[in-house]
Amino acid sequence: MRRQAVLAALVLRAPYYVTYQQLLDDVWGTTPPGTGHKVLPSYVHALRKVLDEPGTGAGGSVILGQRGGYRLLPGTVRTDVDALAEEAAGAQRAKAAGELDAALAHGGRALDLLRGEPLPGLPGPLAVAERGRLVRQRRALLQDQAECLVLLGDYAEALDTLQAAPLAQPYDEPLAALRMRALYGSGRQAEALTVYGETRRRLVDELGVEPGEELRHVHQAVLRRDDPLLLGRDDPRLLGRTVRARTAETVAPEHAGPPEPSSGPPASGGRDGLSGAPDRADPPRASRRRNELPGDIACLVGREEDLALLTAPVSPDAVSVMTVDGTAGVGKTALVVRAAWALADAHPDGCLFVDLRAHGAAHEGVTPQRALRRMLRAVRDGDDSLPGGAGEPDHVDDGGGSADGLEDLVTAWRAATSGLRLLLVVDNARSAEQVRPLLPAGPGSRVVVVGRQRLPGLDADLRLTVEPLGTGAAVGLLRELVGESRADGEPEAARELARRCGGLPLALRIASARLQSRPSWTLAFLAGRMSDDMRGLVELRAGDRSVEAAFRVSYDQLGPGLRRGFRALGTNPTARFDGLALAAMLGGSRDGAEDVLEDLVDASLVQQPHPGLYRLHDLVRAHARRVAGEAPEEAAADRDAVLRLYTAAGRLASDWGPGSFPSLTTGPAVAGSSFAGWREASAWLSSVGGELVDVVAFAAAGGHADHAGLLAEALVDHLAGHGHHHECRAALELALACADAATDRRLPAALRNCMGLLDVYQGRFRQAGSWFAEALRLGRAGGEPREEARAIAGAGIVQGQLGNAEEALSALDKALRLADGLADDWLAGVSHCNIGALLHQQGRHELALRHYHTALTLAEKNGRPRTISSTLCFVAEIELALGRNDVATSLLKQAVGLADEVENLPLRAATLSRLAAAEHTRGNLRSAVDLHQEALSTLTPQTSTWLEMGVRIRLGGAYAAAGRHTDAQREFRAALSLPGARDHAREYRTACDGLEAAGAARRPGRPGD
Repeated sequence: MRRQAVLAALVLRAPYYVTYQQLLDDVWGTTPPGTGHKVLPSYVHALRKVLDEPGTGAGGSVILGQRGGYRLLPGTVRTDVDALAEEAAGAQRAKAAGELDAALAHGGRALDLLRGEPLPGLPGPLAVAERGRLVRQRRALLQDQAECLVLLGDYAEALDTLQAAPLAQPYDEPLAALRMRALYGSGRQAEALTVYGETRRRLVDELGVEPGEELRHVHQAVLRRDDPLLLGRDDPRLLGRTVRARTAETVAPEHAGPPEPSSGPPASGGRDGLSGAPDRADPPRASRRRNELPGDIACLVGREEDLALLTAPVSPDAVSVMTVDGTAGVGKTALVVRAAWALADAHPDGCLFVDLRAHGAAHEGVTPQRALRRMLRAVRDGDDSLPGGAGEPDHVDDGGGSADGLEDLVTAWRAATSGLRLLLVVDNARSAEQVRPLLPAGPGSRVVVVGRQRLPGLDADLRLTVEPLGTGAAVGLLRELVGESRADGEPEAARELARRCGGLPLALRIASARLQSRPSWTLAFLAGRMSDDMRGLVELRAGDRSVEAAFRVSYDQLGPGLRRGFRALGTNPTARFDGLALAAMLGGSRDGAEDVLEDLVDASLVQQPHPGLYRLHDLVRAHARRVAGEAPEEAAADRDAVLRLYTAAGRLASDWGPGSFPSLTTGPAVAGSSFAGWREASAWLSSVGGELVDVVAFAAAGGHADHAGLLAEALVDHLAGHGHHHECRAALELALACADAATDRRLPAALRNCMGLLDVYQGRFRQAGSWFAEALRLGRAGGEPREEARAIAGAGIVQGQLGNAEEALSALDKALRLADGLADDWLAGVSHCNIGALLHQQGRHELALRHYHTALTLAEKNGRPRTISSTLCFVAEIELALGRNDVATSLLKQAVGLADEVENLPLRAATLSRLAAAEHTRGNLRSAVDLHQEALSTLTPQTSTWLEMGVRIRLGGAYAAAGRHTDAQREFRAALSLPGARDHAREYRTACDGLEAAGAARRPGRPGD
C-alpha cells in the first residue's frame, strides 16, 4: 500500500513540487523507513511504469523528478480529487445563485465520488488527514443537499439525506436546525420540538451553554408555525418556483407546543434521529425506561471516527450487532460507553449493561444464564417469575457455561424483548457462545459487544478494532490529564512520554496518575525512567492498575500452543514479522505458524498492519520478552533459530551464492529449504527492509558475536546490490565491533573484506584499499585462504581504479588462481571481469573479450540476473570497441531487461547509460539523450558518485555531439560538483575535458546551440 500512498501524496499535493521529506512525512509520519528518502525512487519508478505510456522517457513522464523531490505534472492525469473540487464548487455557486436543481445535480455528482471509504487502507498521516477532510466534506455536501431539498419542498428526501449525515457531535446546532425544518415541513411539529429539546439538554449538560441564536429562532418559528421562515417561502432563491411537496399548512397539526412529558417517544426514528426508525405506532411497552450504563469518562480524545461508526444509523427493522475489540488498555469500554450515552435517547425501552468479566479470574466469569436472569428482571421491573429455577451457576470457566435452563431462559428473553427497542452493551466478552443467547429480539434494538477477543463466530453488522492513539491524540489526552500548562511546558517530553506509552489510554492514565501524585517529577524525568521498554512496563503501575497485569491476563487465557507462540515472538529481533520467522522458531510449517499468528491477532495480542505481515505493540513486545525470559533455554533456542534463518536467507539471496560461503560453525545450519530459491529469499529480506540492521544489532547487543558477524557478511550483497549502502555499512560496523569476540576466527578478516567491497561499490577506492590490506594481514595470520584470496582480488580492483594497471593485473591473476582452487565461482567471475577491464583499457580487446566470456559463463552457471546483467555490460563495451554495434546494443538491451527484472535501480541506471552510449555510437543521438535522461532519473540520493559521474559524463558527450553545448556544460559541471568527485581521477579528468570542449564550441565565431 505504500506505493499507492506515495501516488496519493503526489496527487493530493499536485501541481506543487513535493520534497523527499514531505513525502516521508506524508506516507510514513513519525516512523520513517530505516533507509529514509532512499526508498522513494523505487516507488516512483514502479508508478512510472504503470502511469506512463510504453516507451516514455523520463522527460515525458507524468511524474517529474529532480534532486530533492517529485511532482505530478498538471494536466497529465485526471483525478477524482479534481472532479470533486469542481462539482463541490459548482454546487456552491448554483446554490448561491438560487439554481437549486443545478446545486442538487452538482452535489449529487460530488457525493457519487465520495461513495465508500476514501483512500481505503492507505497508510500515513496525509491519508488519515485526507480521509477526515473528505468525511467532513461529505457531511457538508449532504447538509447543503438537505437544505436545497427543504427549500424545494422535498422534506422526506431531505430527512433521508440528513440520516446519511450523522451529527459530528450531539450538539451540532446547524444540522439540528435543518432537521427541525425538514420535520416541520413533513407535518411532524412535535418531533421537531423534541429535536430542539434534546439538543438544548446536551448543550446545557455537556457544555454549559444555551443554544445559539439560529437554533432558538428555528425553535420559536416551529412554535408559532412560521412557514415563510422555516420553509424558505420568502427566500429570494425561490422566487417564481413552485414548492413540490406538502407543506405544514396541508397537514393536520399535531401539537401547538412541545409534547406532553407522558406522551412517550415519538413514532419516528428516536428523538435524535440515530435509530432511523420509520413512522409507525410504537408497540406496547412492557416496562418503564431503564438505564444501566456506567458513567461516562470526562476525557475521551482521538476517537471521533470510531464514535461516528458506532453511532451511525442502523436498520429499524432488525437487531443490529456491533463488536468492538482491541488490546488490553486501549480504551474499548470507555469508547463504547460514550457511544452508548449518545445513543441512549434513541432506545426508549432501556439501556442495559452486562459485564461478563471474561478477563478476570475463572471463578469471576458470568454465565449466559445469570446474565439472562438479571436482564429479564430488568425489563420485567423486577418480576421474579423466571424459567429455569434457582441454582444456576454464578460463574463460568469455559466461556459457555452450563446448558442447564439456558434454552428456556433464551425463549423467555426473546419473548420479553420482541416488542422493545433496547440498547444492550455486553462488556468483556470472550466468545460468541457467551453472547448469542443475550441478543434481544425487538426490531431497532442495538447490541454492542466489547472484548479483547475478536468474535468471528458472531454475526455482526460492524466489527471495529480500536487502535492505540496516534502521537498527536496521545499528547492531547496527556494534556487533558496532567494539565495543559504542565504538558505544554515540556512539549518534546510530552511527545516522548506519549510514545513510550504506545498510545494506550490505560498507560497514559497511569503515567498521568504518577505525575499527579509526584508534583516534583517532570515529564522528561518520567520519560527517562521509561527509556527502556522493559523498565517502562514497571513504571506503568499505579495502585491496583498495571499495564503489564492487563497483558498478563490476556496471555494466561491463551491455550498452551498460543502461549508458546507468543513467547517465541518475544525473542524475534524485528518489530514486524511473518509466519516464516515464527515457523523457524517453533520448528514447524509456515502455515501452522500463520495459524498461530492469526489466533493471536484474534486475541488482540498481535497486530496485522498488512495481510501476511504482523507486529507487536511496543509495550506488548516488552511483555513478550519478559514472559520469554521465564523459559531461558527455550528463548535461546528460538533466538538461534531465527538468526540462522536470516543468515541462510542472506546467503541464498546473495549473488555470491551459498557455495561462496564457508559452512556455518555455530549451531545447526538452516537449510535453504525455507525458501524455494534465491528470488524468494531476496523478496523475504526485502519485505523486512531497514529492519535488517536491527537484526544484526539484536545479535550484537545480546553478545552473540558469531551470529552478528555471519549475518552481516551474508547481507552485504543483498543490501549493497539494492543500493542500501548506508544500512550495509551500519550492519558491518555493528558486527566488526564484536568480531574479536567471535569463536569463528575467520570473521575479523571476512568483515573487513566486506567493508572493502562496499567501498568499491561506492567508488571509495582508497578507503577500500585500507580495508583489503588489513583483511589480507588477518587472513594470512589466521590461515584463511578464502579471505586471503578475496583481499588480494579487492586490492587488485583498487589498484586498477587508481591507475596502477600492472600491479592490478598481477594481484587479480593471483586471486584468480586461488579462487579456482577454492571453487569460488563468484570470486573467479569478479577477477575475470576486472582483468578484462584492464586489458580493454590497454587496447587488448580480443584477450579482454575471452576473460569477459569466461565471467559470463560463470555468471550464467550461478543464475543470478544481477551478475549476468553487469557482465553483459562488460562484453558489450568490448563489442562496441570492436565496431560490432548491433551486437553490443542487443547485449545491453538484455542487461537492461535483467536489471528491471530484479528491480535493481543502480544496475538499471548503469545499463541504461551504457545502452545510451551504444545508441550514441550508432548515431542515434536523440535516443541516446532520452536513455541517458532515463538513467539519470533512476539515480537515487545513495547512488555512488562514481556511477553518477559516469552517467552525467556520457550524457554530456551526447549533448555535445548533438550541438547542445549549453546542456553539455551543465552535465559536465554537475559531474564535477558531486561529493568526492576528485577522488575519481579518470572520470574527473574526462569531465574537465568535456567542459572545456563544450565551452570552446560556444565561443564567438563557432556555431551556437
